[in-house]
Amino acid sequence: MDKNKKGNVLSVIVPALNEEGSIEATVLAVLMAMDNFGIDGEVIVVNDGSTDKTADIVKSIIKQNNCVRLLEHERPWGIGGSFWDGVDSATGKAVLLIPGDNETDPVEILRYFKLLDHVDIVVPFFFNQETRPLSRRILSNLYRMIVNFTFAINFNYTNGTILYRRSILRQLNSRSYGFFFQTDILVRLTKKGYLFAEVPCRLLSRKSGKSKAISFYSFAKIAKAYIFLIWDYYFMRSSKTSQNKDFASDSVTRIRRQG
Repeated sequence: MDKNKKGNVLSVIVPALNEEGSIEATVLAVLMAMDNFGIDGEVIVVNDGSTDKTADIVKSIIKQNNCVRLLEHERPWGIGGSFWDGVDSATGKAVLLIPGDNETDPVEILRYFKLLDHVDIVVPFFFNQETRPLSRRILSNLYRMIVNFTFAINFNYTNGTILYRRSILRQLNSRSYGFFFQTDILVRLTKKGYLFAEVPCRLLSRKSGKSKAISFYSFAKIAKAYIFLIWDYYFMRSSKTSQNKDFASDSVTRIRRQG
């Protein structure tokens, strides 16, 4: 794969905050999966203010792989901010977030890459949730039920390694930057009418570090973003975008609706 090759198909965004114990394995796993499925593209590692050797490890990888790039934040922007920075820098027609913690096998989502010939969003859900602690599973299921009820949707999971056609993300006039960002994107895009597919994926056990998703600070940010989306969607009706069927010109949704 060559990042200078015209027409990158996929940009994989890898946010990393103090992931020196897992970032190399994560990037190499992504590269191997892309090669195995014959997907041309790039890997964009977003070093989100790490204070360990995360950046140095990525720079060593870049010397051997010219399809890997590094974006650096002096201070943490959060996973949502890192994702959007990657999107703005991406050259691929599709984008995918793979966390730098090596908890997600990229093969599991990239096996469904060709579904983007038929839909604009591929949404994974984990079929082996038992690999996570019981407390994490309970919180995850509660979160899912609240979100589905609030916005009249029926997703199995909204915070996974979601594949997007990049052009549809650029249509969004609002961006969430915390752990709620994937849910915010899915609600806005699916309410607009973009076609999606849910697919089963296997979750790996985390081998180093600890999740940043479970903390009082993260919960407070999620609650704030959740309330903002409710206000924005139901009261401000900036979700008039949801009723505006001006789909991205290269979207499968536009082609299929017109056909």
